[in-house]
Amino acid sequence: MTAIISPSILSADFARLGEEVNAVLAAGADWIHFDVMDNHYVPNLTIGPLVCEALRKAGVKAPIDVHLMVSPVDPLVSDFAKAGATNISFHPEATQHVDRTIQHIRDSGCRPGLVFNPATSLNWLDYVIDKIDIVLLMSVNPGFGGQKFIPQALGKLAEARSRIQAAKRDIRLEIDGGVKVENAAQIARAGADTFVSGSAIFGSPDYAKTIKAMRAQIEIGAQSARPGGA
Repeated sequence: MTAIISPSILSADFARLGEEVNAVLAAGADWIHFDVMDNHYVPNLTIGPLVCEALRKAGVKAPIDVHLMVSPVDPLVSDFAKAGATNISFHPEATQHVDRTIQHIRDSGCRPGLVFNPATSLNWLDYVIDKIDIVLLMSVNPGFGGQKFIPQALGKLAEARSRIQAAKRDIRLEIDGGVKVENAAQIARAGADTFVSGSAIFGSPDYAKTIKAMRAQIEIGAQSARPGGA
């Protein structure tokens, strides 16, 4: 599965958001990641569907990867779907009926994903892995950008990869939190194929150079994880 790099606009310059999004896409990014926080489920308040809609109206064609850190979940699903979201992922503990919310996302025309905090068990997948398109693992505690990668996420990535392989479905395994050039190979080796990176990209002086370097490290890690790899 081809690796995806999804810069998080949480770390972008919001006074120049349209320019920033166009710049990272021109620099080689694949998706645009939306970290949606409600100051309720997580201790911060960020962006809503109007921002998503504005980017679509401005001509952004790339997939928009929405990560809902909100409770309740369902009302915003419809709003983001109408605003142009491609993927909508949510935390299972933030909704009352996980299966219903997944179906709501699918019925709204988006690809559903399930998000797991560092201490959240992957056992939710026992019941819904046949219904989702994305498994997103948090490698920091949600709520703030710029945090350090939690190393224990590597073992959890490997476990999630095993579950996905056993399910024999085309599911993206996404990682979010503290992802940078220096640890991208290690993360890819553990099983991730989709990489959310905020400050490491938007905080760099050359987006294209950073994305190219990250992609090279991802390929090194993926290659070593393959049978017969180094």
